[in-house]
This record gives sequence, structure tokens and C-alpha cells, in this order.
Amino acid sequence: MATPEQLADEARRAQKVRHLVDLATSLIMQSAMTRKDAETLVATVRERILHLFPDGADTYEIIYAARFRRLIDEFARPDPPARSVVIPFPQPRS
Repeated sequence: MATPEQLADEARRAQKVRHLVDLATSLIMQSAMTRKDAETLVATVRERILHLFPDGADTYEIIYAARFRRLIDEFARPDPPARSVVIPFPQPRS
């Protein structure tokens, strides 16, 4: 049986998870970030959640992964195309 301290600790960690997810959700929806940046943000949030709940990978996938994928698909801007470099041919000597 869990002690009151263990229950309080779990509640504190769950509150941090809610805060992280709410913040990431708001950023994705409101900041017009690129897809790459949004995916990096989500990966960071996932890493932090798994640090708070080390056995929570399956729970993360069930609860948050699809939600974040949908938000990224709906709100993130496409990544800008890679800038190409044009290397000129040497000019013939006159």
C-alpha cells in the first residue's frame, strides 16, 4: 500500500506532466513552429515525462503520442526547403 508521501509525490509528478503537455500543446498550436521544431519539442516532452515516470512509455503512447501527431499535422508549418548551393563553373580565361 502506498504511503501518503508516495501518493503526494506521484500527484506532484502527474501535475508536472499535465503542465508540460499543456505548454507543448499551446506552443504547437500558437507559435507557427516548423514541423522539425515541433517534433523536437515533443521528443523533449516525452523524454521529460519518461524521466518522471520511467515505466510510462506505453501510457505515453496511448495518451499523448497520437494527440501530438495530430497537433503537429494540423498546426506545424512545413520545414523550409534546404537551401541549395550553386557552384559556378570556372570561367574560361580570355
